[in-house]
Amino acid sequence: MSKGTIQTPFVKAVTNPTSAQQRLSQVTSHLASSEADIPRGRETILAKSPNDIVVTCALRTPITRGGKGLLKDTAAADLLVHALTSVIARSKIDPSLVEDIAVGSVLAPGGGATEFRAAALAAGFGESTAVKALNRQCSSGLQACVDIANAISVGMIDIGIGAGVESMSSQYGPGAVTEFSELLDKHTEAKNCKVPMGVLSEQMAKDRKISRHAQDEFAARSYQRALKSQQLGKFDDEISPITVKYVDPKTDEEKVITVSKDDGIRPGISVESLAKIKPAFAKDGSIHAGSASQISDGAAAVLFMKRSTAERLGQKVIGKFIGSAVVGVKPLLMGIGPWKAIPVILEKTGISKDDVDLWEINEAFASQCLWCVNELGLDIEKVNPNGGAIAFGHPLGCTGARQVSTLFNELGRSKGKVGVTSMCVGTGMGMAAVWVKE
Repeated sequence: MSKGTIQTPFVKAVTNPTSAQQRLSQVTSHLASSEADIPRGRETILAKSPNDIVVTCALRTPITRGGKGLLKDTAAADLLVHALTSVIARSKIDPSLVEDIAVGSVLAPGGGATEFRAAALAAGFGESTAVKALNRQCSSGLQACVDIANAISVGMIDIGIGAGVESMSSQYGPGAVTEFSELLDKHTEAKNCKVPMGVLSEQMAKDRKISRHAQDEFAARSYQRALKSQQLGKFDDEISPITVKYVDPKTDEEKVITVSKDDGIRPGISVESLAKIKPAFAKDGSIHAGSASQISDGAAAVLFMKRSTAERLGQKVIGKFIGSAVVGVKPLLMGIGPWKAIPVILEKTGISKDDVDLWEINEAFASQCLWCVNELGLDIEKVNPNGGAIAFGHPLGCTGARQVSTLFNELGRSKGKVGVTSMCVGTGMGMAAVWVKE
């Protein structure tokens, strides 16, 4: 060896062009595979594969009015227990096979981690079934489903449940948001994260010129669609009735009742009746109690596995998860989240809006949902055909999981195949996912 030459394995590897090229090829392949993992094009996503991440059960509790409804005295964890036991009963899955449960929730003290683990045990899952709680505001239920689907896709688990729950009756209020530190308050955009959603949505409605009349038309349509769907029994298949203790606010008498229907859906709602309601966030404002999502209680759960697993276990496939996208927007423009997230997931999956048969877009406020629908150029007849959160409520952590059961049931009735769920997210985000009905 000549003087000054240092021979090491690292130098040897670098000076070997064949080895370096092979490693570069491997890295390139790994990067490309992350994009290739998501099927692209309508025909491609409709095709069946043993590796499809499928749904074999999706259901929810009834959704009831926060503080006033029939579930007002039922703890969030108890709602979750019912959703989970209902999944076991309806799917006939052996609970010992479920390896992980992800639960989205926004208001639960401590994030819900302790009580949700306890809820899984009380529901009949064994100690070997892991549980996690997560919070991405209004998309928490969807994020829970996506986390489970992704865990199955990469081989971390074989079977899991994505769920969401919220008891706004017991946990909604000023205490749900902590005081910001001086550091956060000094940063303009950071400080905007704590602006109340009603206030910022009111400003957005003014800035984007969304009229009170247009909002009331949208809200009235939601109520009317939900009422008709309820009368026709369209929600019955997705709802698992729950028996609970209920304290009658008029008599203080405790009763045991069975709740089987959403109680926020009201008859007789029209543009004219909504026009009489006073603005909620500004004297000259356009948003009011009738054109915003209801404060509600409820839970939902979705059972995931690969198609090959479902076939081996004899589980009936009702649909499959294709992919999802999450994006950020300015905190003060929280409501435009679906407008930004939906094109991202359409691009990732190689489909266009014309390939989508049904849209479930959360109605946080009529103003923001209507704006997103109009800006995206969506057919309003395909958006929330059974009404939405304005009519039957928005239990924050539950909604994203609830949308899955509502979407699949309606796709089945309408003979559609491709559906998208989406929502705006507090503090300035949006999320969307593509699903296919079997």
